[in-house]
Amino acid sequence: MTKPAILFILLGLFLAGGVYSFWKQKMPKGVIVLLGIGSAMSLVSGLMRL
Repeated sequence: MTKPAILFILLGLFLAGGVYSFWKQKMPKGVIVLLGIGSAMSLVSGLMRL
């Protein structure tokens, strides 16, 4: 496994944790959706680099 792939996967998981946290805090839906899209893009990018 390459370092960039691992970093992208970790970044995606970190952002996914942020989505969960913001959801629990009842933040605006636009912020949650934007963070979720970023998380999904990071995870997909990391998985494609494997």
